[in-house]
Amino acid sequence: MLKFGKNKIPELFKRSRENAYSRHYSSPVLHVQIPRWRARVLFVLISLGFLAVIGKALYIQIMSTEFLQAEGEKRFERTLQLPATRGLITDRNGEFLATSTPAVAVWSIPEETSKASVQQLGALAKLLDMPLKDLQERLKNLDKTFVYLKRQIPTDIGKQIKELGVPGIHSLPESKRSYPQGPVTAHVVGFTNIEDRGIEGIELQMNDSLQGKPGLRRVLRDRIGRIIEDVQEVEPATDGADVMLTIDGHIQLLTAQALEKAMKKHEAESAGAVVIDTQNGEILAMVSVPSYDPNEQSERKGPELRNRVITDTFEPGSIIKPLVAALALDAGIITKNTLFNTGTGSYRYQGATITDVSSRNGTLNVSGILRRSSNIGMTMIAERLRSEQMWTVFNALGFGQVPNTGFPGAASGRVRPWERWKLIEKATMSYGYGLSVSLLQIAKAFTTLARDGDMISLSLIKNDKKPTSIQIYKPQTARDVRAMLEESAGPEGNKIQAMVNGYRIGGKSGTARQIVNGRYSRSDYRGSFVAVAPISKPRVVVAVTVNRPKKGGYYGTLTAGPVAAEIIEGTLKYLTVQPDLPVEPALEAKNPNTTSRRNRG
Repeated sequence: MLKFGKNKIPELFKRSRENAYSRHYSSPVLHVQIPRWRARVLFVLISLGFLAVIGKALYIQIMSTEFLQAEGEKRFERTLQLPATRGLITDRNGEFLATSTPAVAVWSIPEETSKASVQQLGALAKLLDMPLKDLQERLKNLDKTFVYLKRQIPTDIGKQIKELGVPGIHSLPESKRSYPQGPVTAHVVGFTNIEDRGIEGIELQMNDSLQGKPGLRRVLRDRIGRIIEDVQEVEPATDGADVMLTIDGHIQLLTAQALEKAMKKHEAESAGAVVIDTQNGEILAMVSVPSYDPNEQSERKGPELRNRVITDTFEPGSIIKPLVAALALDAGIITKNTLFNTGTGSYRYQGATITDVSSRNGTLNVSGILRRSSNIGMTMIAERLRSEQMWTVFNALGFGQVPNTGFPGAASGRVRPWERWKLIEKATMSYGYGLSVSLLQIAKAFTTLARDGDMISLSLIKNDKKPTSIQIYKPQTARDVRAMLEESAGPEGNKIQAMVNGYRIGGKSGTARQIVNGRYSRSDYRGSFVAVAPISKPRVVVAVTVNRPKKGGYYGTLTAGPVAAEIIEGTLKYLTVQPDLPVEPALEAKNPNTTSRRNRG
C-alpha cells in the first residue's frame, strides 16, 4: 500500500482536474481584437434606421392625415343620382295616358347571399317570379359586389322581400311607367325602357321635357353598400314637365272600337283612322290596329308597334280626286258645268287602257266624275293640267314631305319631280296611282276643303301656339267641291250619309290595288274613306283606311265608309255640335255612339 503525506492527496486531485479540463475543453483559438469604431458605426446605422421608421410613421399619422382620408373616401365615396319623377301624359281633358308609380329594384352582393339557405332562396325566387335555378345562376358571380336581380317590381313585393331577411339582398327605389288606357292610346303615347327613357311615341318625342333633371347626392358607403353619411349638400332633382295632348280619350276609344269592329268583320290585315278638329288643327284621335299593350314588356315588338296612320304610305286611289278636281276648277281650266264623255268605261290613253268600275257612266260633269268615281273623267281633266301645276299643289298640300307634327317615325310619302312625269303618269296620279301618302297627310289635305281652301297646321301637343295656315284653293272653289262631296256621300253617291243621324256629311271613298312582287295584285286592296262634317259648318275631318280586307267586300265604301260614319256621328254628338239634319229618334235610340257630353265618362 502506498502511503502519502498529509497534504499530498488534495494536491494530487487538483492536478488531476486541471489535466482533465485541459484535455476535454481546451483547443487552439485565434484571438482577433475588433476595433471599437466599427461597433460604434454599426450602432449608429441601426439607430438611424429606427429613427427613419419612427419619422415616417409620425409623418403619415400627423402630416398626411387629410390625404389618406381623402384616398380612403375615394374608395367608399359615391355620387348617387336622385331620379326625377317623369312627367305625366294626359289627354285634352286631363285623363291620364301615362303615369309613373313607385317601384323598387332588388339587387344582391353574391358573396353574402351565398350564405343564405335554400329555403330562403326559394322564397325569394317566388317573390321575384323567377325560377330558383335562374336566381342561383345570377348569384354565382361571387367576385361581384352588385348584381341586379329584378327591377321595377311593386313596392309591396319589395317589402315582403326585405322581411325575408336574406343575407346580401338589398333594394333601391325607382319608378315604373304605367299606361292606364293600354292599347287604345299605345301608338300615340308610346313607352319607355327600363331606364325610364322614351322609346316610342310621345314618350320619345317629348322625352327631354318629360324626364326632368336628376339630382345629385355624394355619400359614403360601407363595404356592403349601406350609406353612412352625406359628404356634401344634396342637389335636389327637378321633376319632368307634364304633357297634355290634343287627343280626346272618348273620341280615341270610339275610333278604336269602330276600327276593331271593321277589322273583325272584313278580316283585314290592319286599319287606321285619324280625326282632326278643323277649327284649330288639333288631332282628336289617332288609332292604328292591331295594337299592343305598352304595360306588357312581351308585347313591345313586331309590326304592332307601327303607328300606321303616320308611318305607312300607300297609293291613295280615288280619295285624291277631289283635290285634283279643285285644282282644275281653281285654275279656271274647267267649270262646274264642263262635260266629259267617259264612254262605256274603257279609254285608250298614251298606249294604256284606263277603265271605270261602271260601263254606264256616260257624260259627266265634275260633280258626276267624283260621284261615280270615274278614272276616265279624271284622266280627261288631267289632260288639261300641266305637270308643274299638279306637282305644285301636291307639294303645297304636303305630299312628299314629313308632316310637321314632330311625331317620330312620320313618313314623307313620295311624289316624283314633275320634270320626269310622263303623260300617262300625270293621268294615273289624278286618280291616285303613281304617288304615295300617309293617312295623316291625306286627312290634312282635306282640311282645305273643310276650311274654304285654307289648310291648317296640325298639332298633337296641347299648347298656346296659334296654328298656321296656307291658302291652297279659292274659298268658293273649296265650297263647290265640298258640295260635290256631299252628293258623293248622299243618296246619289255611296249612301254613307244614310249611316249618320242628324248631320250632313261629305266624303270620298277610294279603293286601290296594292303592288305585290312588282305588279298590281288582283286580290290585295286597300279601302279608304275621307269625310268632312257637318257640311253646313265643317268641324271635323275623318280619314279611315282598311288594309287587305278578305271578307265582306274590299271597296272603300264598304270597308272604310261605315267606320267613318260611325266616328263622325259619335264625335259630333260628343262635341255637342248642332245637327244640321232632322234627328230620327228611332235611330238615335239604336245608335250606341250617341253618348251625351254629360255622360262621356
